[in-house]
Amino acid sequence: MTHDPSARHCGVKLVALAAAVLASSAAMAQAQPFPVKPMRMILPFPPGGPTDLLGRSVAAKLSEQVGQPVTVDNRPGAGGNLGLEIASKAAPDGYTMVLSSPLISISPSLYAKLNYDPMKDLAPISLVAVIQNILITHPSVPAKTLGDLVKIARANPGRLNYSSGGVGTTGHLAAELLNSLMKIRTVHVPYKGSGQALVGMMSGETDMLIMAAAVAAPQVAAGKVKAIAVLSEKRVPNLPNVPTAAESGVAGFEVPIWYGVLSPSGTSRELIGRLNTEVVKALASPDLREKLAASGIESRTSTPEQFAEFIRSEAVRYGRVIRDAGIKGE
Repeated sequence: MTHDPSARHCGVKLVALAAAVLASSAAMAQAQPFPVKPMRMILPFPPGGPTDLLGRSVAAKLSEQVGQPVTVDNRPGAGGNLGLEIASKAAPDGYTMVLSSPLISISPSLYAKLNYDPMKDLAPISLVAVIQNILITHPSVPAKTLGDLVKIARANPGRLNYSSGGVGTTGHLAAELLNSLMKIRTVHVPYKGSGQALVGMMSGETDMLIMAAAVAAPQVAAGKVKAIAVLSEKRVPNLPNVPTAAESGVAGFEVPIWYGVLSPSGTSRELIGRLNTEVVKALASPDLREKLAASGIESRTSTPEQFAEFIRSEAVRYGRVIRDAGIKGE
């Protein structure tokens, strides 16, 4: 049997070519543009609320920027924790993000047991927005200012009550923060959602409510509720005559509803950086900023490190309120 040297030479060349193709495809895989397939944005609340509007608006803008669909996945349940848990267990490949409210900072103190660790299992990408809260009362409450309201509550411990969208919501914790700051006692009446809490207060079932200023503004304008104070550093554009809590003599009573995006922990720093760049770019676009502002949502961005530090500081603040008031998650 004779060996054909040219065939052997051809075989060597083929092996070398195959190795070169493999090496170049490995290099291409490393330098492959991201993303190369559809991405997912998990929203931990049902469709129709501010989380949904914000999440869908940001997802649509990101999709436009990256050239891949960013699909919205509403996963309500367990007070919002189900969506965060699903995100925490997703592959850390940059293709899954979750939009969280202050829930991520509140849950560790509110619930004895969670199926994920909010501080360890999710990697912060960026803050994205803030919705300012307002304290409103039923027209029958004889208070014109926050100072008046505090005086009435002091003189009548446990007589004033407040509605909220549920145990552990920012509206609930904000009212308990006021109780703690001013050494007063008001009674909590939880409803299933802030919409029902507003209806309850307007019908006279409760005396006051803390909720998103933009949602309350039409009722304030119609004279159906009384605006007492906005819980923000500065006055809000759609209610310019309503003072801030600090202007009303109550310092440290800023309680916004903030939102930020996170991905599963283990996502590489490069991918977190890339996602941060895209999110910051999306929120800098005038059309998205205007769309959100029209709904009372202020665009905000941060670095991943700033957002991580903010989540931790909010966890300390809310943890104190939850412990002092002895609040237990339902």
